[in-house]
Amino acid sequence: MVTIFPGMLRAVLAEGVLGRAVERGVVEVGVHDLRDYTSDRHRTVDDVPYGGGPGMVLKPEPFVRASDAIRRQYGEPAAVVLLSPQGRPFSHVEAVRLSRLRHVMLLCGRYEGIDERVRQRLATEEISIGDYVLSGGELPAAVVVETVARLVPGVVGDADSVREDSFARGLLDYPDYTRPASLDGDDVPQVLLSGHHADIRTWRKHQAVRRTRERRPDLLERAALDEEERAMLRDMSRDMENE
Repeated sequence: MVTIFPGMLRAVLAEGVLGRAVERGVVEVGVHDLRDYTSDRHRTVDDVPYGGGPGMVLKPEPFVRASDAIRRQYGEPAAVVLLSPQGRPFSHVEAVRLSRLRHVMLLCGRYEGIDERVRQRLATEEISIGDYVLSGGELPAAVVVETVARLVPGVVGDADSVREDSFARGLLDYPDYTRPASLDGDDVPQVLLSGHHADIRTWRKHQAVRRTRERRPDLLERAALDEEERAMLRDMSRDMENE
């Protein structure tokens, strides 16, 4: 990752599941300070935009030098991703694709923008984490790294947890509960206390389908539903029509 705020990303890499995976060497994530690739004593990474306008624009030369140095150290990247609100929406499918690549370089913009020649000469693709504007690409880069790393075998201890995540099959997750069994009269569903694993499995599938239908019906168009889930969805639709 190339950034002018390496501390923001190093903090993310030091904690949680991702931090443990980096410490064990399951994944390797390098953070490169763009200012290390400047050529003046002030370590200047930005300048005023040609044509006028507000803000400052990140210069292309430091990105080119950083890219060259990373290539010498790690080899040719399979993808060079510019984090940008103009990019393709990030999704689980995109995360799976990136998780299968050996080496991905992430470029973080800042200020008013990044010189267009960085997009043209270095970036092979652009990714956006949503239709809103942040102050820079560091938080989107952290989101991408966290999401992609979880899909690398050995990063998350329980592989079933990854497979059952929301969006992994196109469905939202089912509700989770833990102790106490009753909180001021708000009780955990009895089926979860029954110990009957087949009933619990059916309840969870039903809840996932119901939640997705209510909250994100658009996901159902491409969800990988099994026959039981398709039957549940048909029953829900029939019940809605009869109300």
